[in-house]
Amino acid sequence: MAERKITYREAIAEAIKEEMARDERVFLMGEDLGKFGGAFGTTRGLYQEFGEERVKDTPISETAIVGFGVGAALVGMRPIVEIMRIDWSTIAMDEIVNHAAKMRYLSGGKPELAMVIKTNAEGGLGLGAQHSQSFEAWFVHVPGLKVVMPSDPYDGKGILKAAIRDPNPVVFIEPTTLLSLSGAVPDEDYVVPLGKAAIKREGKDVTVVAWGTLLPKALNAAQTLAGEGIEVEVIDPRTLRPLDIDTIVDSVKKTGRLVVAHQAIKTCGVGAEIVAQVQEIAFDHLDAPIKRVATPDVIIPVNRNLERVVFPQEEEIIAAVKSIL
Repeated sequence: MAERKITYREAIAEAIKEEMARDERVFLMGEDLGKFGGAFGTTRGLYQEFGEERVKDTPISETAIVGFGVGAALVGMRPIVEIMRIDWSTIAMDEIVNHAAKMRYLSGGKPELAMVIKTNAEGGLGLGAQHSQSFEAWFVHVPGLKVVMPSDPYDGKGILKAAIRDPNPVVFIEPTTLLSLSGAVPDEDYVVPLGKAAIKREGKDVTVVAWGTLLPKALNAAQTLAGEGIEVEVIDPRTLRPLDIDTIVDSVKKTGRLVVAHQAIKTCGVGAEIVAQVQEIAFDHLDAPIKRVATPDVIIPVNRNLERVVFPQEEEIIAAVKSIL
């Protein structure tokens, strides 16, 4: 495959463009997606390419956006509905949790409910308490939803294409601070299968599982630790539901140690579920207690300096790794 470097936001726009060209049932709807190109630039150029019939600007109503998407999916369309920030998914929880997640089951599996709920999460831009949250664990808790959170341009494009083609509702979460990240992305069509983790760096001493903003920080931490003779294996789950626990467990059996890192609040985060599953499956292979690196249970401050103190950094990953060696 021929490769070139593009940004995460460009990879997302490209994935949507290719899928809309491939399948006329795919359409896009949300706030400011048309001529404006989306609040974060991930739909730029699509309105000009496909017109207002397939790129629909909506009123500021998350309830209406997701509800319309559920109805469209039930009659055979493949909507991509955008909630600008995951913080505002709270307004559409009934549509997401009680309708999108359950309609196929309640209908005996007969209708597909192929829709992508596309949104942005995580802080780091000084946007304050109501624009900086990470609610991936909320949706992981709901049977009937698939939840993905890719952390680089290659995975962003490939996983979004897989999500659009999936016959079930998928919550697609973009880490906002990574949208400007550049990476190698093939020119050719490809998909990254849902439910498969990626080993981003191989190592033998400690396993670090990280996603979102914490993935590049984990890779930087691993590079620093390598200079001290500590080889860290870094795994990105990519799909949080269904979780590829086998890849994580196989790594822990090799290293004997595990650190889980995410920007979401520590209490009841997805990291806690990973910890629970690993100790259930591979307890006898652990040589030290499992460590979690996450945001403490606080309201996110708007001040950038305070925000950096609250959100976990690579220094905390390094400290967690050293504490269990």
